[in-house]
Amino acid sequence: MFAVSRFKNRNGVFSFRVDGQLNGVRIRRNFKSQEEAAAEKSVLELKALQLASSLSAVTTCLAEDQVREAEAVFRRLAGGSRTLSFCVDYALTNHRTPENQKALDEAVAAYLVVKTREHEQKLISASQLTTINRHMKALKKHFPGITVAELNATHLMTYFQRANGCLKTYNNRRGLVSTFLKFAEQQEWLASNPIKKIPYYRIAHRRGSAKTLTAAQAQELMTYVEGFENGRLVPFFALCLFAGIRPCLRTGEILRLLPAHVRLDTGVILIEPEVSKVREKRTVAIQPNLAAWLRAYPLTKNPIIMPNLQKLRARIAKRFGLTHDVMRHTFISMHVAKFRSLGEAALQAGNSEAIIKKHYLDLKSAAEAKQFFGIRPKRADKVAPVVAPATPPAPVLCAAA
Repeated sequence: MFAVSRFKNRNGVFSFRVDGQLNGVRIRRNFKSQEEAAAEKSVLELKALQLASSLSAVTTCLAEDQVREAEAVFRRLAGGSRTLSFCVDYALTNHRTPENQKALDEAVAAYLVVKTREHEQKLISASQLTTINRHMKALKKHFPGITVAELNATHLMTYFQRANGCLKTYNNRRGLVSTFLKFAEQQEWLASNPIKKIPYYRIAHRRGSAKTLTAAQAQELMTYVEGFENGRLVPFFALCLFAGIRPCLRTGEILRLLPAHVRLDTGVILIEPEVSKVREKRTVAIQPNLAAWLRAYPLTKNPIIMPNLQKLRARIAKRFGLTHDVMRHTFISMHVAKFRSLGEAALQAGNSEAIIKKHYLDLKSAAEAKQFFGIRPKRADKVAPVVAPATPPAPVLCAAA
């Protein structure tokens, strides 16, 4: 501590002396007035206090309360690897003001309104809209009660990898959520898009031959379907198996196919853009056996899609081991085997010739294809003879360059 005392100099003049020790060094200073001595005493005591508590005097433009807040923040960061500047930058980048905060469920609802409008404008297909709705519902369920700004890369990675999905499933989930987050970013509900920090996996496609039914299995299936509940499921299975209509009961073409599209009078099925998965018009020739099935079980009495179809289809699929697209794959491979035309098969199936060649060429023999397209209903003898469709173009056994 320092003390101020009155001191008489040799010349008889009185002064005021500040006396004490600072950091082990004796300090004695004389001043003409007591006020100057008191000020020096205060300065020296402050220096002593700073040395004792590791404090330092700094010239700053901050107010005292700002200095105290800064000191408190630095104490909270002590021992960590993050600097105060890093924390401030992160907060400025990711924090959203109350007017820009948006609950995830509200953001999803706004996004679906936009996507529904795009569907009405024919910008996206019904199957795309259904898929978007399904994935957005899963996103809300997985992240209840949060704002869009709270979604981060770590949370989303866990979401994409849930249930041990394969890489293709992961990529599909990432793509759908990425589009939603871009929308949120445009609405300023996100300061930065976390999807940029999440990897997209490049998958080497090495798909082999498509899985199909044999002609004997197809015969067994249709025999069972004809005898099941008076044959009311025949149109669905016949169109999927003998015309290759995409059979998915969530987004497949079969859901949007109308009786008016099935033209028995001209021998074709019209797949309009609003029905087609790829939104491109195509026609499928009605083979004589398919015409026989549709005349025996007309669409006027047996609708293509009926209540409870999904449950009934699942029961039959389990009984016969039917995978997702096996009936469609069977039709394409049998068509190639019978007519030996990749181009015609591609046109009727709505695929490219390269895909037809890669997955369906030489899967079936001509003899098995003849047996397959000869599968007819037991009621066939009660219906009028069916005129065979026009002969397809000349054989084209290689894909276009």
